[in-house]
Parts: sequence; structure tokens; C-alpha cells
Amino acid sequence: MEAIRQFCGALMTKHSANTVRAYTSDLGQFAAFLGERGVDDLAQASLRDIRAWLASMSDADLTKTTIARRAAAVRVFFAWATDLGLTPTNPALGLQSSKLTRALPDTILVTQARELMDDLAAVAAETGTAVAVRDLAVVEVLYATGARVAELCGMDQGSIDRERELVRVIGKGDKQRAIPIGRPALRAVDAWLRRRPELASADSEDALFIGERLGRRLDPRVVRRIVHRSLGLVDGAPDLGPHGLRHAMATHLLEGGADLRSVQEVLGHGSVATTQIYTHVTQDRLQGVYEVAHPRA
Repeated sequence: MEAIRQFCGALMTKHSANTVRAYTSDLGQFAAFLGERGVDDLAQASLRDIRAWLASMSDADLTKTTIARRAAAVRVFFAWATDLGLTPTNPALGLQSSKLTRALPDTILVTQARELMDDLAAVAAETGTAVAVRDLAVVEVLYATGARVAELCGMDQGSIDRERELVRVIGKGDKQRAIPIGRPALRAVDAWLRRRPELASADSEDALFIGERLGRRLDPRVVRRIVHRSLGLVDGAPDLGPHGLRHAMATHLLEGGADLRSVQEVLGHGSVATTQIYTHVTQDRLQGVYEVAHPRA
């Protein structure tokens, strides 16, 4: 529907490409559902249509998170369409928000993180390839900074501030932030940069991490394969992607004594409410401190 195309076009000025793709997909499926019900004009869509669409997803065993995201997409779309006069009323106004219980995602232990880096360093030493050196640097940076995969792929060589031990990234909404980066990760990056010319091409530009085939900026899909393959080296480690290392970094920061507000800044969360998924870590640590320190524990 034309209104959906206009809406997604407007989103491109304020949101990331991934967000726009998600809205486009969700609203496209909603439009297809309406078509199956004989509704070809969004102005005729009703609250009953929206509820029927969401119910069909529940019947198909889609996760509560997916259903909530699609419901949010419909709410935002109809609010926009109503403001522009494209629909006489907002049929999504009566849609109740579903409350989700957010579980802490699977992550790795601190001991497993150390083993992961040791194993990758051993692979790089044994094979002696530039790709193995790059993979170690990729995993070290992901775990050291908690950067999103898109942020990692967007890093340039100039993103690293060695003097201040920071890396600058462009996050969601094109917001820039500086993240502390540990010395082991910096050493891994420096080792990789010495080998980078072996993979570089005219298409590499200033990208920090590049691929082995064409020398172009590393693709997020390649990063996911690197992380999955790397974690396979660690006995007992869950099969995680780059986001799993982001969760691990946040969890380990809190276990080490960092406060929630600082972790929010490092992760680039717009609201501390998003970071509160990790609050059970601070509660567990508080319980441990209480049991050790309180005379009547």
C-alpha cells in the first residue's frame, strides 16, 4: 500500500536501515493480511482487523517478542497516518500493550571468555594466517566494548584512540559514543593492522576490519560466522552470536562492580529501562555481599 511506502520512506531520515527493514516487513505482512480479509484501503482497517492479525500470529506460535514488535509497528504507523489525515481515525488506539517478561539472554562465563581468547590466540599462532589474526581481534573488540555488530563493522582505523584507550562508534540513530577498550583488545587490533595489508584492496578504504575475498568492509554475516565458529572452540559454551558477547560484556561488568548507569552508557541504550534486564546480576551480587558481611545473614 502506498501509505506504508510513504511511512517507511519517512522513517529512513530518523532510523537505521535495520529498523526500516523491520517496519517494512511487519507492515507489509499486515497489509497482506488485510488483503486476505478483503480490506484494500487502510482507511477501512479496524481494531478487529488488527487483533485478528495478532491472534493469527499467536496461533502460528510466534514468540511474544515478535508479536509485541509487530503490534508496536502498527501503532506507530496508524498514529502517523492519522496525523497526516490518511485515515479518519486511529484503529490502533484501543490496542493494549502486552507486558513481556524479559529473560536474561544466554551468555558465557568469565572463565569461558578467557578460554575463548586463549584458544583464538593459539589458532592464530599455529596457522599464522592474517584471517586468524583478524578473527581474534574481532572477538576481542566485541567482548571488550560490547559493540553491536553493525557498530563493529562500521569502525574505521581512525576510530581507535590508543592514547585514551577508547573506540568511537556510530550507534542507533546515528549517535556517536566513545567506549573504553581494554589493552588485550588493543594489542589484538594492532597485531591485525600489521597483517591487514595482506587482505586489503582498493575497496578497503579506511575500514578497520575487512573480508578475505574482496578486501571490503567486513559484513555482519561474516562476523556472526566468526563468533559462532570461535565459541565452538570452548567446551560447554553456548552457541551465541555477536550480541551474545555484548550481553556477556554487560553481565561481566556488573559482576565486577560497575553500576547500571555506566553500563547503559557503554551499551548505548537510550533508556536505563533497557539496561535493567541485567539488574538480577546486581541483585545476586548484593545477596552475596549481604551473606558474607551481615552478622545475622
